[in-house]
Amino acid sequence: MKLYLTLAWRNVWRNRRRTLIVMLAMGLGLGLLIFYDGFIEGAGQAIFGNAVRLQGGNIQIHAPGYRKKYQRMPLLPMANADEVIQTALAQPGVISASRRINTGGMASNREGQFSISITGIEPDVEGSYGLIAENISAGRFLRYDDLDYVLIGEGLAEEMNVWVGDRIIITGRGAHEQMRRRTMTIVGVYSIGLTVIEKQTVYISLKEAQGLFHLRDQSTEVIVALGKVGMEDALAPILQAALPEYEVDSWVVYNPEIKQTMDLDKAFMEIFGIIMLFIAGIGILNILLMSVFERTREIGLLGALGVRPRQIMLLFFSEGVILGMLGAIAGMIVGLLMIAYFATYGMDYSQFAEMTEVTALIGQRAYATLAPSMMIRRAIMVFIMAVLAAWYPARVASRREPAEALHHV
Repeated sequence: MKLYLTLAWRNVWRNRRRTLIVMLAMGLGLGLLIFYDGFIEGAGQAIFGNAVRLQGGNIQIHAPGYRKKYQRMPLLPMANADEVIQTALAQPGVISASRRINTGGMASNREGQFSISITGIEPDVEGSYGLIAENISAGRFLRYDDLDYVLIGEGLAEEMNVWVGDRIIITGRGAHEQMRRRTMTIVGVYSIGLTVIEKQTVYISLKEAQGLFHLRDQSTEVIVALGKVGMEDALAPILQAALPEYEVDSWVVYNPEIKQTMDLDKAFMEIFGIIMLFIAGIGILNILLMSVFERTREIGLLGALGVRPRQIMLLFFSEGVILGMLGAIAGMIVGLLMIAYFATYGMDYSQFAEMTEVTALIGQRAYATLAPSMMIRRAIMVFIMAVLAAWYPARVASRREPAEALHHV
């Protein structure tokens, strides 16, 4: 076998220009695939990470019955939120746990009435982790003891023609479905690039929400923040077993559209990858067929010297295998260089940030990240494609009659 590989290696480099062109074509194709995989992975991490931070955490814990009615944002008080928080904080990977109160309502002033969701938060906990606290465009973030203060989005501020210091009327649905109203001062305005969220979500302190909605020392939700996105599937069952009287869900349950969008992008990438691999396979097939036709007399000479057809086939097949290996190595190098550059400097994504709610979560710059398993998978697929493409030319070479091949011009 060593002899065949040595001869195949020499034959591959007999025509250096052609071999280099094949390596370049395969390397660029595979390199672009690896880079795009890294870009999708980086964008996914940014989207999921910011989505989690926007929600306040990776895992949401509610009282029984919330899951079926979550679209109505029911006020279902938790029996013992402090116990839930202590249980969550005792789990590995949990960096924080905080209480919330969520309900629907209206914001109104002289400009009209606007449908909103009202979220009561613990500012001292979420301020160090949440996305909203990092994106205050005017005023300040909420404080623990803020009463009669509200934090609104830039989109809602523009709709209502208000700014920091102005007063608006906040009306929300209380624990017993009665409407509760209070005039509040705008303490800050946030801007995250998601117009829908900015128009629909306002924040008040948990202390204010408890008083406004008659939920003294109670909350309707506990948000658990983890150190890394993707740990939810492992931790959620553990928390559910420890807290059987509550409903424990990953953030994806209440935001399925983000996960669906990313899955669609990955599916598109798989189709694109198959097309690229098919093109690479055609290139290798073409190169090896040309090599067979150019070396017809050489094949005849090998046959006349007693080399068996299967040995000739093995020789040409080995050349295809070597070309596939060289193309895979070149592609991995190109892909790693591209990922290293864009992981450091990123790509300006500001012009696409407002196209959809999902792309807005990426931010102003998109960064690639290395996906080792996907890179190895792509390289193996290119190699297998090269091996399959080498089979037919090798078979053609092995079926040449020595006498006929020696007289070929």
